[in-house]
Amino acid sequence: MNRNSKRDNPLLAAGLVGALGINVAVCIFLGYWIGSLGADRFGGEMAWKMSGLLVGLAVGILSAILIVKRVLEDSDG
Repeated sequence: MNRNSKRDNPLLAAGLVGALGINVAVCIFLGYWIGSLGADRFGGEMAWKMSGLLVGLAVGILSAILIVKRVLEDSDG
């Protein structure tokens, strides 16, 4: 008797991948938007936008790691 665990569901995996992609994309967009606001206020347009993109990417990757870690911990228990 082999019981399927929650982790074996392919729809759950597809949903997780989709959520991670949306999460990273939203973080990058918000970083760019905040960088644009900084550029409008303080000048130096390209530096602010690039900094915002990089910070948004870093936050997106960090949050994706935390989401995957939480999902893996929940499925083990």
